[in-house]
Amino acid sequence: MKIKKILISQPAPAELEKSPYRNLINKHGVDITFFKFFEVVGISATEFRKTRIHIADYTAVIFNSKNSIDHFFRMLKELRETVSEDMKYFCSTEAIALYLQNYIQYRKRKVFFGNQYFSDLVEILGKHRDEKYLFPCSDEKHTEYTKALDKAKLKYTKAPMYTSKPKDLTKFNLEDFDVVALFSPIGVRSLVKSFPDVKERNVMIAAFGTSTHAALKEQGIKLSIAAPTKSAPSMAMAIENHIMGKAQEHVIASKNEPVRHTTKATTAPAHKKSKPVIANKEVYKQRMEEKKAQAAARRAARAAEKAKIEAETKKK
Repeated sequence: MKIKKILISQPAPAELEKSPYRNLINKHGVDITFFKFFEVVGISATEFRKTRIHIADYTAVIFNSKNSIDHFFRMLKELRETVSEDMKYFCSTEAIALYLQNYIQYRKRKVFFGNQYFSDLVEILGKHRDEKYLFPCSDEKHTEYTKALDKAKLKYTKAPMYTSKPKDLTKFNLEDFDVVALFSPIGVRSLVKSFPDVKERNVMIAAFGTSTHAALKEQGIKLSIAAPTKSAPSMAMAIENHIMGKAQEHVIASKNEPVRHTTKATTAPAHKKSKPVIANKEVYKQRMEEKKAQAAARRAARAAEKAKIEAETKKK
């Protein structure tokens, strides 16, 4: 089957030109539609109180996503609770750790982060077993994250602060797409809820991560393009390999699975100057857009100056 149209179950990248999907569009003439298959909804403070979890009782927090950070600090505000400045923050990646700057003074806090996979962070957590960990997360009973924490025999408390709800996908005609790309079990559930007969439809399914693969298997849905693999660490590359007729490789450990290598704990350098803390997300986004616009203006000015000098040189 020739792949011409793809439905990606994620929001469109902020900068499509810099995303790996741009190569599929330019090189292979693929038409891509982006649409997030689910929405994240915060659990109310009233519901959270029923868990009898007191955030101030914990000495460390585990963050595996930006959603978990947003809803942790939202819950603190709604509960009118505060945490000690000695609270330690353990993040799965550096990008997630830096996102903490929206809420705390990064330089003054103890922040740890892994390299790439959640298993990297689990190894770091294992070196701090005396901490009393709180894990803000979704209300799903068992995830790859909790399985990894349980396997490492870490003492932590799961704190459900948000839930993922499937969106209605019936506005799409599945037959209009050659491939539907999924990235999580909730994405699979959303697809099945809107299209109960999806396994009988003439559409290929691409999926990222073994938990997503397992969800497809549970629903009896055939997996045609699997990622990540050694030559295709991203979904875009896996789809390109399929377009080019390359054989499907074995899937490698996803970000939520344990891997056999050691990772040194990394903390925020004490001497590094911290960036301004912006508590409001919209203001933060606006500042980032302003910085991008300023950078673009500087590049344009340099290009104009260069062109002017070249023009004057030719006249001479």
